[in-house]
Amino acid sequence: METRPDKNTLRLKRRLRYRDKVVGTAERPRLCVYRSLNHIYVQVVDDAARKTIASVSTRDAEVRARIKSGGDVAAAKIVGEVIAKRLKEKGIPAVTFDRGGYLYHGRVKAVADAAREHGLKF
Repeated sequence: METRPDKNTLRLKRRLRYRDKVVGTAERPRLCVYRSLNHIYVQVVDDAARKTIASVSTRDAEVRARIKSGGDVAAAKIVGEVIAKRLKEKGIPAVTFDRGGYLYHGRVKAVADAAREHGLKF
């Protein structure tokens, strides 16, 4: 009987392959996306200094007040909007997008598109 690795193991392998190519710097930090079944999490990381600059998720009070459910595209758009606003306040105009091994589709794409619409450059 053949056994196949589960979807998350395959995603983690894709994530590591992708991370070899995507690096965040102080001038252009890495915007990482993680999505679970019920929530979406985004953080901006300076890999050179090993520091998290900003983070937003659907569990934050600011976002939770504006959403109905944390696991849908509408919530992901709000998260993208809030992260762009927080980075503007910190004076960071551009980031490198790290999709975390997920397909650039659905909630992951919604975060990126909303951040772009609110002035963040990729």
